[in-house]
Amino acid sequence: MKRLIILCMTCCALTAAYAQADVLKAAQLTNDYFMSKYSDPTQPTFVKKQRPSSLWTRAVYYEGLMALYAVDKQQRYLDYTAKWADFHKWTPRNGTKTTDADDQCCEQTYIEYNLATGKGTLEPTKENLEKQMASGRTDYWTWIDAIQMAMPVYVKMYAITNDQRYLDYAMQSYRWTRNECGGGCFNVKEGLWWRDKDYVAPYKEKDGKNCYWSRGNGWVYAALLRSMEVLPAKSKAYKELKKDFLLMSEALLKCQHEDGFWHASLVSDADYPTPEMTGTALFLYGMAWGIQQGLLKEKVYRPACDKAWSALKSCLHKDGFLGWNQGTGKDPSAGQPVTFTSVPDFEDYGTGCYLLGLTEYYKLLKR
Repeated sequence: MKRLIILCMTCCALTAAYAQADVLKAAQLTNDYFMSKYSDPTQPTFVKKQRPSSLWTRAVYYEGLMALYAVDKQQRYLDYTAKWADFHKWTPRNGTKTTDADDQCCEQTYIEYNLATGKGTLEPTKENLEKQMASGRTDYWTWIDAIQMAMPVYVKMYAITNDQRYLDYAMQSYRWTRNECGGGCFNVKEGLWWRDKDYVAPYKEKDGKNCYWSRGNGWVYAALLRSMEVLPAKSKAYKELKKDFLLMSEALLKCQHEDGFWHASLVSDADYPTPEMTGTALFLYGMAWGIQQGLLKEKVYRPACDKAWSALKSCLHKDGFLGWNQGTGKDPSAGQPVTFTSVPDFEDYGTGCYLLGLTEYYKLLKR
């Protein structure tokens, strides 16, 4: 009997090890594809017009790359990041006077790289945040994507400096978007977010159901965990964000399809019945993290994570290209039709979402 138990334990350990290896291999493959295709991170992007590589789409990729580095410490990941940050002088897109959350997204990576290596400078980030806080306004985040792009910057800066002003500003801005923008972008009763003031009720899909955009909700879900992970669990801010994280988790669990995917429209399949990768990856990111933190019951959410991984694995082409990636936009209709072979207008944020989801799931498997 004892030998049987040992054998079973060994088999389970081997199975877990194989699963971990598969997840890491998938993350490495898609990242290698990206780094090869965009070998010079200083080069601007060109989708209809030229944009610097510090724009939000690329910044999300670097969030994913830093997450990958945390579980796969290859120096070339840091070198690639440093070359990019050095070129942009560790400054937000459009300079330190910007108040646009999309411009500020890159500052998350500046902070994380500095913490990981002790290199780089955070002075431009501090200057930028100081200027925005000095405006006295907390109503800049008029679309929910902005919560992911900017809130973790302020919260991470608070964690580094212990300057309460950063956290206060982040929370005041978050509450404004949540409770006041367009009458309040968070539908507490349903646990899901309207994308911006133009989508607050009574905006509906064609079948009469509410319009909740998958990736938009994914941005908020990611922002909550990226903020909570650096806050004391007993702090008022943590508890406030935790409450919304739990509401979202419960709602999102109900929206997952049997194949493991979430679709572009979370509660309506009338017009967009196909899988969507980015939202799926961000929801895996949040749920896997929540289980590890003891916030989500493993017996309830682990099956959802396992199914999401199977879905995300099916998005991966042999060369590392990612399918089912919805292009940029602000609602389920953007970038349609989304297919396994369709090429989105920007690839970088999709790769970032994928890396965030897979690396957090990898850590869940490794426990």
